[in-house]
Amino acid sequence: MEIIAVYNVKGGVGKTTTAVNLAYRSAADGWPTLLWDLDPQAAATYVMRREPFVEGGSKGLVRGEAELAELVTPTDHTGLDLLPADFSYRRMDVHLHRRKNPATRLMKLMRPLKQHYACLILDCAPGMSLVSENVMHAADALVVPLMPSPLSVRMLEQLFEFVERKKWPDLRVLPFFSMVDRRKLLHKETIESLRRRYPTILESEVPYGSEFERMTLRRAPVESYAPASAAASVYRALWHEIDGRLQGAGALRPTQLGGPAAPALRAV
Repeated sequence: MEIIAVYNVKGGVGKTTTAVNLAYRSAADGWPTLLWDLDPQAAATYVMRREPFVEGGSKGLVRGEAELAELVTPTDHTGLDLLPADFSYRRMDVHLHRRKNPATRLMKLMRPLKQHYACLILDCAPGMSLVSENVMHAADALVVPLMPSPLSVRMLEQLFEFVERKKWPDLRVLPFFSMVDRRKLLHKETIESLRRRYPTILESEVPYGSEFERMTLRRAPVESYAPASAAASVYRALWHEIDGRLQGAGALRPTQLGGPAAPALRAV
């Protein structure tokens, strides 16, 4: 099972939109997929037309009082299940701190899911926390939506520094530009500058547009109701690029010149 986390320190960058649409495309490609909404705001849960509730809340989950597979609910989309968010996730850090080996607790909880799923996609809450450290420790890839702004430059620097400090050689950090408006000079300059500095940034760019905002009104992945739209095409391209990076050695951190390839995507 491949674990792909969609994460950014900052909110409002298209993280949930990305997670939902990547999960849909993974399932549409024929792979049993689980989307885990780890954000207490429960945006992904809302889009998937489910209620934000987990039996036992984050406390029971961290304690292992139930298997994650028992908390899963099906969605309206073939091959795609959801592990809903719960408002108690806002206190998950507190419960993790009380456990032995807190930085690896979520990884241990995820392991049994490989019996059921080929791909697990995590919609992570913004910020840097013990939960996000758990996610990075467990994930095969960290997909990072970036708005083309100076603040994103600093965020990306901090993220790479953190990953280097933790010495996670198998974690593929895959940034891509989100909410792009190429009519803005600042967007164009930031994109060009960051691409020169970090050549492993994905080629796919998600533009700013009403098609993406409409997804929350439809409460469904874009491709499920508008498969021929430009928005659907963008997310198909993004998914296939992530897939290709994970099957090769291309998703190396900027400071690396070599290293082992990630295992083939969705090798259950």
